[in-house]
Amino acid sequence: MLTDFLGKALGFDPHDISTPAFVVDERRIEKNLARLREVKERTGCHILLALKGFSMFSTFPLIRKSLDGTCASSVHEAMLGKEAFGGEVHAFAAAFSKEDMESFLSITDHLVFNSFSLWERFKPMVMSAPRKISCGIRVNPERSVGRVAIYDPCAPGSRLGVRPKDFRPDMLEGIDGLHFHALCEQNSHELEIVLEGFVQHFGEFIPSMKWVNFGGGHHISRQDYDLEKLCRLITDFRKRFNNIPVYLEPGEAIALDTGFLVAEVLDIAGSGPDTHAILDSSATCHMPDVLEMPYRPQIIGAGEEGEKAHTYQLGGLSCLAGDNIGRYSFDAPLAVGDRLVFTDMAHYSMVKTNTFNGIPLPSIYRMDMEGKMHLERKFGYQDFKTRLG
Repeated sequence: MLTDFLGKALGFDPHDISTPAFVVDERRIEKNLARLREVKERTGCHILLALKGFSMFSTFPLIRKSLDGTCASSVHEAMLGKEAFGGEVHAFAAAFSKEDMESFLSITDHLVFNSFSLWERFKPMVMSAPRKISCGIRVNPERSVGRVAIYDPCAPGSRLGVRPKDFRPDMLEGIDGLHFHALCEQNSHELEIVLEGFVQHFGEFIPSMKWVNFGGGHHISRQDYDLEKLCRLITDFRKRFNNIPVYLEPGEAIALDTGFLVAEVLDIAGSGPDTHAILDSSATCHMPDVLEMPYRPQIIGAGEEGEKAHTYQLGGLSCLAGDNIGRYSFDAPLAVGDRLVFTDMAHYSMVKTNTFNGIPLPSIYRMDMEGKMHLERKFGYQDFKTRLG
């Protein structure tokens, strides 16, 4: 039976939890952390957790044993990093308001500006702050290696980072570091291309810096990731520039392949090639990257359309006509009450959920290092109501 197969593959019975639900396995997180620790030990670099990709704070006690801190894209993420993770708190955003800046100055250790105009505007506030903030400028190496334009920070016309033609050497007083971010779910081969562009355009300014941040998008924990090349790139860079501190800020690499989304079949409708299985989950509410990127998530025990005997279009619970997850095939017919388990759902899917149509957010479960299941959060009506009132 599908349930028996799932139980053996997951280490828990998907019928023992309320659905829809995210389940994150700390044992899988630890496996990813082991690779990140190796990079740190071999290169001397610092690695931060990018909260935009994964911010399930009940896992922070485990993760902070291996990483140096967090990087944030907003005041709220910075607050979470400060309160729940500890260590260094870094922040970057495309722009800051005065209110943002007032908050950041009491929270962050590193603050990265997206333009020299922002730096000029807020430099007096930074310099007069009661605590030392190490400031940096984000630059655009102009090496576009992204496969999907919406996720490519170096795509033509990008608003992220200062281009070489707009760089202001005359405004570097008070700037301690340079930051670039150009990758998305990519290997160290792409990093090599980006790093070459970074050094070509901005290398003359690196010797006067106290640190350089290589950004995120490094898929370090992926099975085919070239770890040797990454370590060599970091080590060679640091040797070339007087052993300068280097930061990486992956989010996905920490949570890659560590979590699941469990959903239940609520109805089977239609016939033939138009047979739909309607779930208690939703692409638009619970895994919006399926529609935005787009991509096809994997389901344990399922195959491609037509690969197995019974094919279904899996549909979400919302009224959005395009709330379709994809076409999947199964060895046996699906039935109301069956549980389906989507893999690799810990990163980005969890932080992007929403309550469109009043559809409840998935419950959140954590499997600890001993394999014990913990219900961390169950959402209800008040979570929907209080967002808008």
